[in-house]
Amino acid sequence: MKSATVTYLRQENDRFTDVTDRSRTFLEASGEPVEVQDARAAWVLIARESLLRTAGTYNAYITYRDLAEELQNKSGIRTKQLTHHWIGKVLGIVANECHRLSEPLLSSLCVQQNGSVGAGYGVALDATYGGPRPADLDVAAAEERLKCYRHFGAQIPADGGQPALTPLLAAMRNKKATTSRARPAIEEERGICPLCHVRLPSSGFCGSHE
Repeated sequence: MKSATVTYLRQENDRFTDVTDRSRTFLEASGEPVEVQDARAAWVLIARESLLRTAGTYNAYITYRDLAEELQNKSGIRTKQLTHHWIGKVLGIVANECHRLSEPLLSSLCVQQNGSVGAGYGVALDATYGGPRPADLDVAAAEERLKCYRHFGAQIPADGGQPALTPLLAAMRNKKATTSRARPAIEEERGICPLCHVRLPSSGFCGSHE
């Protein structure tokens, strides 16, 4: 990693101050407490390297859980804090560095277990770029991921590639859309009670006249 980037990431880390129980972040080998800022200084460097590696493969992504585990394994610094309490600041610093270097946003490559970037991605956009937030954060992230693949040297299909939701999220959305389309047809099949003029239940019989 370029020394200028290393310097910047460390300086950005110094902007954050944390008042936490030092015993919650510690050296894995010895159990010795580590200041949160010192831990994060190590994590942001590893996070950028991991996301750069991810960006080198077309349509690749990494989950917050897997990234968090990688940061702790490679640094030898672990934390008892829940992942969502600390990973956002790490990715925020990486995002600021991307903005400074006029790069696509590497944090778009990091998703939740359900395949969505989640609300945290919107916070990163607000803090890094400002302006109106996209109506659909996952679609915006998919477009940003494609920019990452192109910018950081992934092998792109001959057609230039297409923005893509993660497979799990795409499947969930397709299922929801199919269900939404099917519901009106089901309701129509049930019909209307000729006496009450209300929609019949799934049984097809109006309980008011039993």
